[in-house]
Amino acid sequence: MAVNRVPVLKRCRSLGLDPVYLGIDKKSNRQLKRANRKVSEYGLQLREKQKAKFIYGVLEKPFHNYYLKADRMKGMTGENLMILLERRLDNVVYRLGLARTRKEARQIVGHKHVLVNGKQVKIPSYLIKAGDTIEIKEKCKGSQRYKDILEVTGGRLVPEWLDADQENLKGTVKELPTREIIDVPVDEMLIVELYSK
Repeated sequence: MAVNRVPVLKRCRSLGLDPVYLGIDKKSNRQLKRANRKVSEYGLQLREKQKAKFIYGVLEKPFHNYYLKADRMKGMTGENLMILLERRLDNVVYRLGLARTRKEARQIVGHKHVLVNGKQVKIPSYLIKAGDTIEIKEKCKGSQRYKDILEVTGGRLVPEWLDADQENLKGTVKELPTREIIDVPVDEMLIVELYSK
């Protein structure tokens, strides 16, 4: 399996991204040493795509598949793409405050700790639907790991399209997200322009 081993703060600096969007509280003290070059239109489009891939932890091929799926759906392709990425199970676990970062959420799902509507799901890219209930397995709820996670994520705001019950480590999807609700700093129109060339 392909793994991105570039240090997170270094990658955030190069993409001009705040680490808070990844669930990381650290700040980098270093400044990016970049000559004042004018970035081409293609460069801007590519940076937006890399930013979206990095935030959601998706590699190139699956990301392109999400784009193709979004293109086939009704409505604006860019908005559909962001909604598809937001509906990933690892992202929903992160948004509910059951993990500190999306990477940790992906690991929790991969370790078979998550139940969707009472059934065990171990696929991080599983797309949730409105009305789904996501919870941590009963035998995992008492572990120290989740107590530590809740200490960190206790004050985090849960998006309005989700309903979280952090005491019982579960949550419900009230409705599918809309682009206005998604707070990710990505200009999806540039990604659409990049892929439609």
